[in-house]
Amino acid sequence: VQLQAYGGGLVEAGGSLRLSCVASGSISDIDFMAWYRQAPGKQREVVSMISENGDTQIPDSVKGRFTSSKDNVKNTIYLQMNSLKPEDTGGYYCYAWDDGNEYWGQGTQVTVSS
Repeated sequence: VQLQAYGGGLVEAGGSLRLSCVASGSISDIDFMAWYRQAPGKQREVVSMISENGDTQIPDSVKGRFTSSKDNVKNTIYLQMNSLKPEDTGGYYCYAWDDGNEYWGQGTQVTVSS
């Protein structure tokens, strides 16, 4: 599976962005997908998790501001980010885990100005 993320950019604090991650094949049977981010000088952290049936989990660090969803027809997962803060700046990566194999997209940069 190849993953391609889109939608990053420069946004002012308080603004919104929607990221998309398009898979090269069907995602309907993929065990687990997620969005991670990595800020400069920091470890990569998960910001959303999507199960095969579309259930999502959002960590407390971004809960209430970030939501994610899955579209099996478009083979795409989304990350909607609202009320963005400068500390949300970083590279955002989509991830898939299926049958013991893991796949990473190349990332899209999000920069939030204060």
